[in-house]
Amino acid sequence: MAQEVVEVPLTGTVISVNVKAGDEVKEGDMLCILESMKMENPIVAPVDGAVIKVEVTAGQVVKPGQTIAVIEYQS
Repeated sequence: MAQEVVEVPLTGTVISVNVKAGDEVKEGDMLCILESMKMENPIVAPVDGAVIKVEVTAGQVVKPGQTIAVIEYQS
């Protein structure tokens, strides 16, 4: 199984986390909401698959390049 690592695109604060390890997601499903410069930015799944790891929590301050989640998918 291939893995897709979803990374933080910009510095901000995680407002909410919508998935947990073991969840099935479809491409475009919201993984979390990131607030940056008073704007809410939805972070979505880039592929269909199973979430195997979530590395952020609500209220956490994050920087670009940090891992949000890892999704396992059929290649």
